[in-house]
Amino acid sequence: MADQHEPDPDPDRSDARCGATSRQSETDPSPEQQTCRSAPALETPSSCVHSAPSGEGSSLLLSLPWEVLLHVTSYLPARIVVDVLPQVCRLLRALASDRLTWKVRAQRRLHPAGGGTFPLLETPDFDWPAACLELEEHLSHWSDEGGGAERFSLTEGHFASVESVLLLNGGTVCASGSRDRNVVLWDLRRLGEAEGEGGAQISTLLGNQRYSTHRGWVWCLAARGSLLCSGSFDSTIKTWDLGACGAPLSEIRGRDAVLCLSCLSDVVVAGSFDKRVSVYDPRCAEPLLQSLELHARAVLTLSADERHIVSGSEDRSLAVFDRRAGKLLQRMQLSSYLLSLCPQPPFLWAGDNQGELHALRWQDGLLSPLARFDVGHRALLTGVQVSLGTLYTCATDKTLKVHVPSDPPKTLCTVQHQEVFNGISVEGGVLAAASGDMSVEIWKMKKSP
Repeated sequence: MADQHEPDPDPDRSDARCGATSRQSETDPSPEQQTCRSAPALETPSSCVHSAPSGEGSSLLLSLPWEVLLHVTSYLPARIVVDVLPQVCRLLRALASDRLTWKVRAQRRLHPAGGGTFPLLETPDFDWPAACLELEEHLSHWSDEGGGAERFSLTEGHFASVESVLLLNGGTVCASGSRDRNVVLWDLRRLGEAEGEGGAQISTLLGNQRYSTHRGWVWCLAARGSLLCSGSFDSTIKTWDLGACGAPLSEIRGRDAVLCLSCLSDVVVAGSFDKRVSVYDPRCAEPLLQSLELHARAVLTLSADERHIVSGSEDRSLAVFDRRAGKLLQRMQLSSYLLSLCPQPPFLWAGDNQGELHALRWQDGLLSPLARFDVGHRALLTGVQVSLGTLYTCATDKTLKVHVPSDPPKTLCTVQHQEVFNGISVEGGVLAAASGDMSVEIWKMKKSP
């Protein structure tokens, strides 16, 4: 029977010994120096559980050079590195928090895929653990070796081209707006359990309208919390309470067709065909707070937060408006016009009418062009969604592409479709796309084991 050592009453001293055993010594360590505090009872893969007597296996492992430990941990799932290793001892806690650990992981994962530099630009506060978690799940879903994603076509809700989609409630609900003048809510929780719509239940938002949501094409959607906003060619913005099954809240009447929307905690920001960016408070009887003429042609896309409004126009300009100062900060002239924007601080990603992807960086309150990529689209790039470890694009060339957000982006998968894609939304392991063939296309990522 192996010798049993008394547990150390001082965990910090035990942690210190874990670090000491990682360095080579000319003399053999004492039994006490070999003792390492055991990890708490967690669900870990069998490959992570060592059957050696207490202290012996951990001493051998922790006595390895740092570079070897980095290589060993690169084979573990990222979730184990994040959740389990920090609870074993101080040395492994330092390993799990070291930026080099995650850089090695990313390089190892992307090298077989031929990926470029990841991330696009490393900033001092870049969240490496979160990025690697996303990246590894992304690769498992969409690479050739991965488990992929299950696809569903929702075809019974609309009778004209779907122009906008928006995932809500953690990806359990999808809102879609169409040229049939309707906004439809799809309940995706039972998707795949039945035939036809795959188990997705649908409801059409009507409000005071008897036959349709709006009197014109529904072109854009935005949401914040339980508030859903829809913008239409009938020059109105309608708000809906998702917490009350889509009950109508208010109607805002503008001057021209509403082409893009952003919903904030206190206001709704809209871009319209009449070259204006308008700021509304939907709670007021007179909702218009500001009307900004920042462009010479129609405003096609915008992104807003508590500090800035960024808008792109058909006149090939990109404008940055400071909400707090109440003034235009920047107006950038481009060689193409932008159709889609996606903020991923400190970057802003954009798709243009030539099918190219732009990356811009916030610096000192202003946007500066960082890179421009040909990601394989040959028509209007109508949708872009980016996170720390994922990148999705779609276009009117009838393709949807899945990439790694590296420099340059590495395309993992290209989805061919029979009609154009007009927009995408990603949330909670679900990807939704608006299609010109009157359908909403859904991909549900398979959960990691």
